[in-house]
Amino acid sequence: MSFAKHGLQVFDLPVTIVPADIDDNNHVNNVVYLKWIFDVALEHWNVSASPEMKATYGWVATRHEIDYRREAVMGDPIVARTWIGAVDSRRFERLTEIVRTSDDHVLCRGRSLWTLLARDTGRITRIPPDMVELFAAYMHPG
Repeated sequence: MSFAKHGLQVFDLPVTIVPADIDDNNHVNNVVYLKWIFDVALEHWNVSASPEMKATYGWVATRHEIDYRREAVMGDPIVARTWIGAVDSRRFERLTEIVRTSDDHVLCRGRSLWTLLARDTGRITRIPPDMVELFAAYMHPG
């Protein structure tokens, strides 16, 4: 079930398949899906966070789980969709779907854990309430 189909707020990033994404099986290599999962998370952060927030904090992925469901090939129209799942004092669970928009088929689903870092120390830090509020519209029950 795609969350986007059910009216829940997600962040979308259109993706273009380039020749370097294609492997010797003539479809998108699995590693490329991980890159897209990273790209949509980073773009969501960059368009949502204030310049001050981005200067103060950074994120590091500590876990990725990916379920591959269908292949993508050159020319497929693709969108990466992400939203937030569980949140604790130091981590956001970020959920992602890579979708072929021509038929709305989910090509893969990802679950990542992202830990907040303080840029000045490079150390793990607590997620401030204003950051939770910033992403509240994208938080869905896991």
